[in-house]
Amino acid sequence: MGFLHFTIIDFIDILLVTYIMYELYRIIKGTVALDLFILILVLYIIYLLIKALNMKLLSTILGSSFGVGVMAILIVFQQEVKRFLLSFRLEYKKIPEKIEHLLSKVSGEEKPQVPIDEIIEAVEYFVKQSLGALIVIARQNDLSFLADKGSPVNSMVTAELLKTIFFKNTPLHDGAVVIAEDRILAAACVLPMTDKTDLPKFIGMRHRAALGVAEDTDAFVIVVSEERQEISYAEFGQIYINVGSEGLREVMQKYFG
Repeated sequence: MGFLHFTIIDFIDILLVTYIMYELYRIIKGTVALDLFILILVLYIIYLLIKALNMKLLSTILGSSFGVGVMAILIVFQQEVKRFLLSFRLEYKKIPEKIEHLLSKVSGEEKPQVPIDEIIEAVEYFVKQSLGALIVIARQNDLSFLADKGSPVNSMVTAELLKTIFFKNTPLHDGAVVIAEDRILAAACVLPMTDKTDLPKFIGMRHRAALGVAEDTDAFVIVVSEERQEISYAEFGQIYINVGSEGLREVMQKYFG
């Protein structure tokens, strides 16, 4: 009965594996990355079973091709892998951020926050006036490479300034505004476009640009449609259409409140 010998190390081992698997599932649930994870897991379990049954020929073939197969899957699903890594990075960067926020409260120094009310007020104005807008808000990734492609602003975020920037007759209304914390870094910024071909036909250039940034960074991107008077947002390679101002506020409170 030696194979039933169970120690505290075995318990810790099982507990850690369970925790890691749960955290992975929690982060990637509802995404294509979940299908990728399950596929790799199933292939690996099949390989272990074949190896345990001492099927040497099949075990050798699968063992030699397993690494190549995983690499091929990662290449095919590279966008999903990128989004998973961004999600993972953002999730676990919240821990030092919370510690930093606590220390700043103790020291009396508050970190500047994204002014949600000012942004929502401007977005609601854009909808009423049928004005298009594209607002990129930084989270963890440095967005200076996007700001460098636009016109420097370096000003506090206010609803009036955003309304002025995106007014049709101003030279800065084309392109995107890049925001970091409580400041507008730049306006009229050129954004990368998504390569996706399965998007709805009504998705325009602003939405494609928002999705392009959301695929490459962890930025939160707000889009106001000039033609449809709809508010949308993009994050982690996904775009959410017509969420309304209250829906947008709820999501922003979750991340920036």
